[in-house]
This record gives sequence, C-alpha cells and structure tokens, in this order.
Amino acid sequence: MATPLLPNSRTEPDGSPVIRVLSYNIRSMRDDTRALARVISACAPDLVLIQEAPLFFRWRKKLARLAAATGQVILTGGATAAGPAILCSLRATVERTEDVLLPLTPGLHRRGLATAVIRLGAARLGVISCHLSLDDTERYEQAALLLERFAALGVEHAVVGGDLNEGPDGPAFRLVSASLRDCRAVAPWGGEETWLHSDPPERIDAVFVTKGIEVLGCGVPLDQPGVTEADLKAATDHLPVLAAVRVPVA
Repeated sequence: MATPLLPNSRTEPDGSPVIRVLSYNIRSMRDDTRALARVISACAPDLVLIQEAPLFFRWRKKLARLAAATGQVILTGGATAAGPAILCSLRATVERTEDVLLPLTPGLHRRGLATAVIRLGAARLGVISCHLSLDDTERYEQAALLLERFAALGVEHAVVGGDLNEGPDGPAFRLVSASLRDCRAVAPWGGEETWLHSDPPERIDAVFVTKGIEVLGCGVPLDQPGVTEADLKAATDHLPVLAAVRVPVA
C-alpha cells in the first residue's frame, strides 16, 4: 500500500499556514549537489533547516547556489553559525535573524544555531536549525542551550530541526522532546531512520514544534514523488526529515 502524501503548502481561510519543513544534514555539499537539489526540490519545503552547510572557501556562494537550484533563498546561517543554516521560500516574511555560536570545548568542533522569526500567512513563527555535539556531555549541555535560545525568541509557536547525534532514547533528545513535541512521534509518516551507517540504523535527525502547532505527518520522504533512492544515497550521508504542520494564528 502506497504511503499517502503529506499536505501541500497552503494558507487556510483564517490565515493559518500549512507548511512543509525539511531538516537535512548536507555534509558540507561534498557529495552530489545535483542529487541534493533534486531531493530538496521534490519535497517542496517552505523551510529547509540545514546542518553542515559549507564553512570555508566561498561558502556563501555554494549555499546560494543550492538555494537557487531549489527555489529557496538564504534566510540565515552557514559559517556564521558554525554549520546550521536556514533556507526559506518567498512565502516567508522575515522579522529578524540571529546566528549563535555555542561555547567552544577545547579539542571539539565549534557548534552553533541558526535562528529566525518569520511570518507565514497570519502566523508568527520562530525557527531554529541545530547540530549537536558528538560528545555526550557537551551534547546534553548544548540541548539545554538550544532550549534557552528557543525561549529567548519570545514567540508562542516555533519549529526546531536538526541533527541531534543521538536517538530518541538519548538524554539530549529526551531533554528537547520534554519541552518541544517530536513531530515523528506525534504523526509518523514515511521512513524512520535517518542514519544508516550504524548497526542498527538510528533516527538521529528530527523536527520539533511547540504545543499548539498541529503535526500532519513527519518522516523520511522515501515515497515522495521525485525523491529516488539513488538521489538519497548520492546527496549526502544522512536522510532528510520532512514534516507538514499547521501553525495557528496567534
């Protein structure tokens, strides 16, 4: 039996938007960028929460090319956030953005957050893209800082997506999901595991939303029209997470 499709983006009569959010670790665009662009385009997202955006030589140009190839624009992030970035469709009106560098632990990679507040339809929405540490202790501390930064956005409704580097049973993942709703757990759709290079495969990438946002479906878009297994394998080493949600009007 075929997997039903997620709802398309739209604005309800009361001004509340139905949006598609894609969270994707793109491995610094070191793989097949055409396959990457095809996957993103086929998912038709309003927001793309990127991890491991290019960091070095001409990183802005590389990210801009990806945005242009997928019908998006750069909202914020990239090297200025140590990897996380946010792309958006022209449907979004930008209120403000901020790239946040998290405290550096000597010997470990610098981590950061790409954050924004936007308006879609008549709704106001906070957005955060994150990529947590490989180190257990630092990862938990960064999860707490992520929640602090979310609170500082000062919005009622928000979406957070990223590579948490651990599954739903991990302490950092549990800390985030205690405050924000794990979209996959609320309305599972499509595939589950996003990291296939472990035994067993794991779900370490996720999209979270605040209470009040209706989750219409969330998972790896394995059966999304235009997304092929070959492109998913060629694009990067992670699988993407696609969520459809309805944001109420405040």
